[in-house]
Amino acid sequence: MNDVSHVSGVQAADTGDFANVGRTQWWRRGFFASQTAYVAVALIVIMVIMSVLSSAFLSPGNLANVAKNFSFVGIVTLGVTLVIITGGIDLSVGSTMALSAITCAIVMQKVSGTGLDAVPLAGMIVSILCGLGVALLIGLSNGLLIAKVGLSPFVTTLGMLSIVRGLAYAVTEGRGQAPTGPDVNTFYELTDGNLAGVPVAVIYLLVLAAILSLVLHHTAFGRHVFALGGNEKAAALTGISVDRVKIAVYVLSSLSAGFAGILMVGWLGSAPANLATGYELTIIAAAVIGGANLTGGVGGPAGAVIGALLIEVIRNGLVLAGINAYWQIVLVGGIIILAVLVDRLRTLRMTP
Repeated sequence: MNDVSHVSGVQAADTGDFANVGRTQWWRRGFFASQTAYVAVALIVIMVIMSVLSSAFLSPGNLANVAKNFSFVGIVTLGVTLVIITGGIDLSVGSTMALSAITCAIVMQKVSGTGLDAVPLAGMIVSILCGLGVALLIGLSNGLLIAKVGLSPFVTTLGMLSIVRGLAYAVTEGRGQAPTGPDVNTFYELTDGNLAGVPVAVIYLLVLAAILSLVLHHTAFGRHVFALGGNEKAAALTGISVDRVKIAVYVLSSLSAGFAGILMVGWLGSAPANLATGYELTIIAAAVIGGANLTGGVGGPAGAVIGALLIEVIRNGLVLAGINAYWQIVLVGGIIILAVLVDRLRTLRMTP
């Protein structure tokens, strides 16, 4: 009996003595050790500074503009983050936004006055599906060329950027296309309306981010996406259909761009041929700032949302300060390099 008590006491003592062996501080574990956490802190600090420097920053009108602007970028960043996690890149999303938006607006014009007018919302639904269908075809083309033909993601999507933007100008001859028809007011409500005072674009973004989080962390597809970015050859050896996953992420990236482009039609009231020109850089910057690693294997929806919001808050602050808009482009490039540098330094510091 005494021996048993003695052994138990020794085990308890041993457990107590070595309970902290191998443990790290709380700020070096989980979410707090991620780049997303650091960016979230930076976002809060910058917002506080902006509110102090400019009383207009926290005005309802300005906050609504910030919310809408960052939502469009955020939605596409969710899709691009998926691609980046697999170790790829998608430079065609800005052009996809434009062509999808233009397609939606033109189809609404064409079906107006036809038999579809007799069916409530039919013309609008067909138009939106056509816009998303164009995005799906672009993503499928990217995915097949990259997965099946073996082309470089950078070169493929760069070429697609030019092709799709050229089609946008060719189809419209450089003129903006405005949606029309009996469903146009409903279309504006669904794309540029408010729900309980919150812009619907923000609600779409948050819902999509929640869905993506569930998919990435609680489904086999999500595990395959991360596995592909970690080590593509090892993923193939474990039985993962590498080609299928690659095609899927490029399709989802393009669909997110198409959806955001359609939302922007409601916001702007038309679909100009130069819609979302240069958005590729901002979207990729948002993903990288949010913690997505361009070498693959790292990223998530929370980082995509926070990264997009950080860029828009800074851009909005520059506008309120009256700083030339061209400096915004310089800033975005600088932020990308800084984000990669900080992540590299953090990784080196945490490596034993």
